[in-house]
Amino acid sequence: MAAAGPTPGGEDDRGPLRAAFSGLTTRGRSFLAAGAAAAVCAYVLGQPDLLRVGMLLAALPVLCVLVLHRTRSRVAAARRLTPARVPAGSEARVHLRVENVARIPSGLLLLQDRVPYVLGPRPRFVLDRIEPGGRREVTYRVRSDQRGSYPLGPLQLRLADPFGMVELSRSFNAYDVMTVLPRIEALPPIRLGGDSKGHGEGSQRTIAVAGDDDIIPRDYRHGDDLRRVHWRSTAHRGALMVRREEQPLRARCTVLLDTRRGGYVGGGPDSPFERAVSGAASVVSHLAGQGYEVRLVTDTGLLLPGPGGQGADAAETTGLIMDALAVVDHSPGQDFTDAASAVRGGEGGLLIAFTGTVGRREAAALGALRQRANAAVAFVAAGQLDPAFEADRLRGLLGAGWTALAHPPGVPLGRLWQQAALELSAAGRGPY
Repeated sequence: MAAAGPTPGGEDDRGPLRAAFSGLTTRGRSFLAAGAAAAVCAYVLGQPDLLRVGMLLAALPVLCVLVLHRTRSRVAAARRLTPARVPAGSEARVHLRVENVARIPSGLLLLQDRVPYVLGPRPRFVLDRIEPGGRREVTYRVRSDQRGSYPLGPLQLRLADPFGMVELSRSFNAYDVMTVLPRIEALPPIRLGGDSKGHGEGSQRTIAVAGDDDIIPRDYRHGDDLRRVHWRSTAHRGALMVRREEQPLRARCTVLLDTRRGGYVGGGPDSPFERAVSGAASVVSHLAGQGYEVRLVTDTGLLLPGPGGQGADAAETTGLIMDALAVVDHSPGQDFTDAASAVRGGEGGLLIAFTGTVGRREAAALGALRQRANAAVAFVAAGQLDPAFEADRLRGLLGAGWTALAHPPGVPLGRLWQQAALELSAAGRGPY
């Protein structure tokens, strides 16, 4: 929840009193002018009663300025976004809470929250006076069909007095960030493979313990079984050491996303590039749910999780990748050299790529990547160029050892996923 209150030295500060008089409305300025005119006439005509009337007319807007100026600094606001991460096309709710921490009631309040145009029109609310210590809550919805990271706020507050003499504005400096994730398509529960050494069904294996020389001990932790104490390491280190438990190795998959601007034609939510991003997100979500250890790499060399992130919590890793896919954009790159450098330490496993148009040079680089995987499937954006030209480019990937499938608009990724499983099975490489 983002909160905002009085902040000295910023927009939330009271500011000079002189600036508050700029908030006088036409009515307030008219009262001041009428009061001044009455005072001048009283002096010229020698009418003390008229002077009292002039002072009353001038004092009313001045008093309203002073009250609102003080009240403005004593209004706190908070925003809560639920949820903060939503898939494209889904809604999120924004809850605004305004509290009067002053000892006097507030005037009429007009709230306006700054919202990017892709999330809809700017919400506006009118709140009646708030009693001392009271609070009001309002809610509005935001929705985007386009992935990305969007700031919400800052909240703008406009106060008015009951007489309509003054209107003062205040802008809070707190804001929230709404992350719109790529669209995720459900895939059929078919395993394409991913065992890090190519053992059949991608089943889990254990670290062999052949003898003391193969054991990597660790420090003793409270609750460890004393039968697992490694006495040789204990004597050597001078501290209690125990044998590590046998740890299963999860099936692994690397998802390669091609972000080269030259590989895609067109833009917008239904563009080939957006289909590729959505496909990568769908595969990451699907394989993580099947227990795979998933990582994402792009042609720029971006690798998530990084080299030290293996074995991290699956939900945390998936969230990290999804956040990156929410804001990924085109790159000026021309090939996959950086991607090959990023994954050169990763041997075996399943490799799935979502690419744009791939030429001979790019196909050769992808062929080198293919040699490091047990199985490799490429979904190539189609429907951008001449069909015969795209078919020729697809054959280049097939020649490099990939199971390459065209990914045209309107074709569900789930259907292509099943086709990939059939082709891997026919080639004797799957399903793993």
